[in-house]
Amino acid sequence: MRDLRFAAIGAGFWARFQLSGWREAGGTQCVAICNRSKEKAESLAAEFSIPRVYTEPEAMLAAEDVDFVDIITAVETHGPMVKLAARHGKPVVCQKPLATTLEEAQAMLQACQTAGVPLLVNENWRWQPSIREVAKVLQTGVIGTPFRARIDMISGFPVFANQPFLKELEQFIITDLGSHTLDVARFLFGEAETLYCQNQRVHTDIRGEDVSTIHLKMRNGMAVLVQMAYAENHLERDRFPETCIFIEASKGSLELQLDHWLRVTTSDGTHIRRVPPPRYAWADPAYDVIHSSIVGCQANLAAGLRGEAPAETTGEDNLETVKLVFGCYESAASNQVIALG
Repeated sequence: MRDLRFAAIGAGFWARFQLSGWREAGGTQCVAICNRSKEKAESLAAEFSIPRVYTEPEAMLAAEDVDFVDIITAVETHGPMVKLAARHGKPVVCQKPLATTLEEAQAMLQACQTAGVPLLVNENWRWQPSIREVAKVLQTGVIGTPFRARIDMISGFPVFANQPFLKELEQFIITDLGSHTLDVARFLFGEAETLYCQNQRVHTDIRGEDVSTIHLKMRNGMAVLVQMAYAENHLERDRFPETCIFIEASKGSLELQLDHWLRVTTSDGTHIRRVPPPRYAWADPAYDVIHSSIVGCQANLAAGLRGEAPAETTGEDNLETVKLVFGCYESAASNQVIALG
């Protein structure tokens, strides 16, 4: 089967890793790239052997015969770019967070549905090998029925150093990181019935929240606590950007610890093994676990576009995560438990 041809919109911080992920996953070919800065686009085009460069997305989509469009731009541009691709009848892969409001995310999905093209979301966090392994253990039933869990992504990493624009966001850690961790909660435990959220701002020079504590009551009766922090404080144990997970169940427990150690405890005792991510030469060592998860995610999205296997992170699926994200802000502002439809 021939490679899927795609056009990329965006040549910023994440574009190089996104393009590297597609190349590593195989089966796709970037044939055009667009960016307002022609110099940035030309630089990536030279690095990835992309034959054509544009500065106007409309012109690129009108000229290029592609199987999908990969949108790697800032979140406030996602809506217009997705709708533009839909008008041109192009399937869309979009970065997270999907949109700046729930209403915009719904409109993006509707535009694609009306045009009869799929909307897929490059939500890679759930594709970390250690998190996939947590899901596999749960599916075996070895620890029984889960009744409570905790998902933590707490780090002192200076996240604003690489991405200073994050300081200016009115809504920060839940849109940026919660889009991932709340998606993991859904991936592992299903949909939520209610949520309650409390936010804090530890940095004095940022506009949004950098610490968040979220309690989810799942439809299956589970209680799930999601904790996130980019307080840039001094932590004794910190392996950015790893996620720690602890699950209590009727027959035992499961814990994903730092450095990818997985502990499964039942009546047979505790079994410990390490589930490290693959390492790629193009990945930034500081983001290694995240960059490597891009490959699995994009392989799944490409399979979905080919009709070989269902894509997991569709627009329909990710909309449920978006509902949690903005439900958290509503809860924090009102100090109320929010019921989810």
